[in-house]
Amino acid sequence: MTGQAASPVPVRVRAPGKVNLALCVDRLGDDGYHRVISVFQAVSLYEDVLASPADELSLTVAGLQAERVPTDATNLAWRAAELLAAHAGVEPAVALHIVKGVPTAGGMAGGSADAAAALVACDALWRTNLPREELAELAAELGSDVPFALVGHTAVGTGRGHEVTAAMTLGEYHWALGLRDEGLSTAAVYGAFDDAGGGAGDWDDEPPTDLMQALRAGDPAALGATLRNDLEEHAIALNPALAEAVRVARLAGALGVVVSGSGPTVAALGRSAQHALAIAAAMTAAGVVDDVATAVGGVPGARVVGGIGA
Repeated sequence: MTGQAASPVPVRVRAPGKVNLALCVDRLGDDGYHRVISVFQAVSLYEDVLASPADELSLTVAGLQAERVPTDATNLAWRAAELLAAHAGVEPAVALHIVKGVPTAGGMAGGSADAAAALVACDALWRTNLPREELAELAAELGSDVPFALVGHTAVGTGRGHEVTAAMTLGEYHWALGLRDEGLSTAAVYGAFDDAGGGAGDWDDEPPTDLMQALRAGDPAALGATLRNDLEEHAIALNPALAEAVRVARLAGALGVVVSGSGPTVAALGRSAQHALAIAAAMTAAGVVDDVATAVGGVPGARVVGGIGA
């Protein structure tokens, strides 16, 4: 066993959801995966994971769309606890409680945030004291978005999206998020992308130059003009109502609008916090979304906010 005896003190860890400023997707490879280049930005919608001492592994969920979240071994947070325990040579004895603030199946990586938070929380609770680099390796085994949830802020993901490098950015960015009660299956969206022959062009191993320049300059208007998601048209084909949310956000003066990840969350970039609120109000008034939120990016990745090390 790595580290000391487990702590009797519960640990609370907070991890952010994300929007994809760019999601560039290559054709399906022979290995069954797509190469992607994703520019992630962590935003201030959060998942909280409370890890408490227990005799065995258990999981409960509360908060936004909690009824849609599994509480068994199919949950990424559960899998994260099991993976860390096996790696560190400890018993997976922990009671995990998730408080959700990120939409489920919304393209904002709420499940990945849960997994990252569970890794950090269990590492603190069990005092396994793994370096962040080692946690990141475990995170990559759990899913392609999990390593970014550890890092946060703004970063570039390559490979399957799991190889994460921090991006140079200035300023903060204000988002209006159009949410839907019914999620979209990532597998279904990628399947539609493949069926349409997606990714058939030349592949560039670098993130979009104009987008990265906008981030380095701290220029929201330039960033808005360069938002990109190669899956967007396929997400809209599966859920045509998304097109109306995109249209309304643009009419409200958004600097740029993009479907986040595989959708169905529509992310609209505002000029300011007040403008983001106005865009959200326009989407609500038009009845094109089920709910709205506003958020700022980029915020830190998974971190302890209560208990040990807080």
